[in-house]
Amino acid sequence: MEQAEEYIRKEVRRLYWELDENCARTTLRILSRLTGVRIEDQTLIAASGMHGAGGYGAQCGLVEGALMFLAVIAESRGYEDIPGLCRRFAGEYEAAFGSLRCSDLRPGGFSEDDPPHRCEDLTCRSVQFVYDFVVRAFP
Repeated sequence: MEQAEEYIRKEVRRLYWELDENCARTTLRILSRLTGVRIEDQTLIAASGMHGAGGYGAQCGLVEGALMFLAVIAESRGYEDIPGLCRRFAGEYEAAFGSLRCSDLRPGGFSEDDPPHRCEDLTCRSVQFVYDFVVRAFP
């Protein structure tokens, strides 16, 4: 698990600062690499606007990317209750992080002079949480 944690930290930094990826795409890319589950290009394109609904502050892109990934891995493993899996994840995520909303989770909220990638640490913790959930759900 420690190896996954270090990989997540390095990849979040690289994807944010070198490729300027958003949180949803970052979540999808890292989980794909950690699990070997392929994410199609269209899925990554769909995640382009999923960082709090394009910065609106709605559901967090970390949650959106996680939910998208859970559906992909569940289908690839023949798991039939994808809505139930996503509901269970959402409840566990909210219990662990206090909310599913970007405007609540984002350190310092939103302002006109926000620095880029303000959620880097939150992203690392979130992706680790999702990975741990996946490992438990699909041993």
